[in-house]
Amino acid sequence: MAHKTFISYKYSEAKDLRDRILKSLGEDAKYYQGETSDSPDMSDRTTEYIKEELKDMIYSTSVTIVVVSPNMKESNWIDWEIEYSVKQVKRGDTTSNTNGVLGVVMKYNGDYSWLRTQITNSDGHTAINTDDSYLYDIIVKNRFNQEPTEYTCEECKNVDALTGSFISLVEEDKFLENPTKYIENAYEKSKKTSDYKICRQK
Repeated sequence: MAHKTFISYKYSEAKDLRDRILKSLGEDAKYYQGETSDSPDMSDRTTEYIKEELKDMIYSTSVTIVVVSPNMKESNWIDWEIEYSVKQVKRGDTTSNTNGVLGVVMKYNGDYSWLRTQITNSDGHTAINTDDSYLYDIIVKNRFNQEPTEYTCEECKNVDALTGSFISLVEEDKFLENPTKYIENAYEKSKKTSDYKICRQK
């Protein structure tokens, strides 16, 4: 099932990946609510004007895709867009639901080692280490926040990559191969918010 989506990204660094994401959605791209290369330039607008435009884009969506890129934290908007996505916002008689949020990790210099490295635990199981210094606090606090935690291995305390965190991270190659899988996973978690200790403030 297709869902209305919004893509949060650092324009100067990730617009090409945004375009590839939209292309990967195929017919479902018509449900995309964010800006495109054809959108008007808002760089000369006031902060409040831009916020109101972004609110209108995000309000009707159910899944927010965040492009996790090396200089993402230099953006003035991404953490605010995530915060607005996970809030329940009332407009008139209607209240928006919490969006599912998914991080798509950009490939940089040919791989993902700038953010994620694979380690082998003492029991032989592999796990992914993520360098949280590249991530906004609101992303970090919405990872490994399942309640109660369901471990895939009790000994090494690994959790499932998709269900163990409200905001899962997936490498761009995997996402582009099967975007529906990851969007659907994010959407399903948005319907089970009581299963996660969700941080709603940046």
